[in-house]
Amino acid sequence: MSEILFTVLVGLVGLERLAELVVSRRNAAWSFARGGVEYGQRHFPVMVVLHTALLAGAVAEVWIRRPDFVPALGWTMLALVVAAQALRWWCIATLGRQWNTRVIVVPGLDRVDGGPYRVLRHPNYVAVVVEGFALPLVHSAWITAVVFTALNAALLAVRLSVENAALTALGREGAAP
Repeated sequence: MSEILFTVLVGLVGLERLAELVVSRRNAAWSFARGGVEYGQRHFPVMVVLHTALLAGAVAEVWIRRPDFVPALGWTMLALVVAAQALRWWCIATLGRQWNTRVIVVPGLDRVDGGPYRVLRHPNYVAVVVEGFALPLVHSAWITAVVFTALNAALLAVRLSVENAALTALGREGAAP
């Protein structure tokens, strides 16, 4: 029974990701209409595959390995997943039309430094990192958690480099894209 509940949880996270893509596409159109410039297009498909693999891998691992649900770990990780979702949507709300899954910077817009950006330079990536290890660990899918975390660290190094270069090129070093 716990495998089914975990699959439902991952499905709900997948639906949340689809909602993000709807918002992202709308915001991308808005940004491009205002002269937005996209950077780092080559790493984006890798990011899509990796994040899809997180969801599929977690479900597959739970159904294939059938690890026990460990309540102390599972409930703690579920709380972190919920917190990561809350942080992610706080970032989306704070950035408004400037939030996107791609790196699109609109020349002339002010740097966003409110909300979670008052405290963290890249709070959305904190949410991604936390969700990446916590979601699989809700049901002890540690292999998926470790593999995703390692691959995501490499991807984030590229992504952060692209974002920082894009912002520097537009004279907005430190701004959230």
